[in-house]
Amino acid sequence: QVQLVESGGGSVQSGGSLRLSCAASGNTYSSYCMGWFRQAPGKEREGVATIDSDGNTRYADSVKGRFTISQDDAKNTLYLQMNSLKSEDTAMYFCAAVTRPYLVCSRAGNIDYWGQGTQVTVSS
Repeated sequence: QVQLVESGGGSVQSGGSLRLSCAASGNTYSSYCMGWFRQAPGKEREGVATIDSDGNTRYADSVKGRFTISQDDAKNTLYLQMNSLKSEDTAMYFCAAVTRPYLVCSRAGNIDYWGQGTQVTVSS
């Protein structure tokens, strides 16, 4: 079992920055990869950024160059630094973990554990 708790969401103006955190507990060593997803009202949940056990990162095209995923293994914490925020980034952001190897980490259907989500609202 892996427990994920997000924090750091909030409201910000367009062009601003936020940093999301995800505190992981439980069998965190079993995670093959972790990532951030988001879901806006009326839209499907989409992968934003992922990082695997080798430290390889992947980003959705819509956030490349603006968002950075990182992790602090000592603190069992995953981060998402979001810069140059746009109104279209407004969504509920979820931390996620995949424990089964070789799966596509950015696919919501492959996620084994989800956090409860944290809201990000960007006003123009």
